[in-house]
Amino acid sequence: MEHVRDVSALPKAHLHLHFTGSMRPATLLELADKYGVRLPDALTGAEPPKLRATDERGWFRFQRLYDTARSCLRAPEDIQRLVREAAEEDVRDGSGWLEIQVDPTSYAPLLGGLIPALEIILDAVDAASRETGLGMRVVVAANRMKHPLDARTLARLAVRYADRGVVGFGLSNDERRGMARDFDRAFAIAREGGLLAAPHGGELAGPSSVRDCLDDLHARRIGHGVRAAEDPRLLRRLADKGITCEVCPASNVALGVYEKPEDVPLRVLYDAGVPMALGADDPLLFGSRLAAQYEIARHDHGFTDPELAELARQSIRATAAPADVREGLLAGVDQWLAQ
Repeated sequence: MEHVRDVSALPKAHLHLHFTGSMRPATLLELADKYGVRLPDALTGAEPPKLRATDERGWFRFQRLYDTARSCLRAPEDIQRLVREAAEEDVRDGSGWLEIQVDPTSYAPLLGGLIPALEIILDAVDAASRETGLGMRVVVAANRMKHPLDARTLARLAVRYADRGVVGFGLSNDERRGMARDFDRAFAIAREGGLLAAPHGGELAGPSSVRDCLDDLHARRIGHGVRAAEDPRLLRRLADKGITCEVCPASNVALGVYEKPEDVPLRVLYDAGVPMALGADDPLLFGSRLAAQYEIARHDHGFTDPELAELARQSIRATAAPADVREGLLAGVDQWLAQ
């Protein structure tokens, strides 16, 4: 009988986790009670909410639930708790490095402004990293639904804090809205400041949105990117350039991008040589964290332990972590495989 290793013990990196979406459901309930926020039934049940974001109405519902949860984060101690608990969950799932994604403008009104909000977040990340031993950094993300000038402001801010823990610049929200090229200047500012470009693409929209991220934003990582599987030439391009796709299988199914876990094209991307970093996206809304994504690869796609180890290596290589951290995590992967 083949020895099946524990994927929670496999060293890995987590490169696609959104800030509010990392919250524990129990923490949301406590904070909502603290501030008198009435949560919709979808956020109070034992099961994750039923979501389908492939049409605008479904995406609006997803965003409304996310915004409601975010409204419960009102004080520095709430931010500190969220980040510490996210780090604890990642450590439990075998993560040795986390790059958490946040748009600080969403928290600025309640935290004293844009700069104080980002500083509170970065201080919380630094404290959580020390307390848990997890390497943590921040990807500042602009919102496609807002004006490109707002993205430029965020890019400048992100560069300003590159020495305080910001390592990347992203672009989130509905990729069917807001052309990638409209944000090219913001990404140029971020790249010139030494930040990694990691916009979302190829989730709700098809392969063209991935190409736009490459051509217009010079992405080094793609948030999601799974729809590239529909274009063999694009797959070759991603593989040849070593562009990592931050693939979130449970999220893809929860939002209706694919009907079943086995429909997510993990094997197509892997066999094409496209590097992947599995991610949990928004565990609060999708109901599963990092290790569960590796379980999907194992149980729904037949990934062997050596292949799971390679997925973990790909996630580690795609980080902005210092070389010694990457080398330590890669050595840990080899040790896991040797068990």
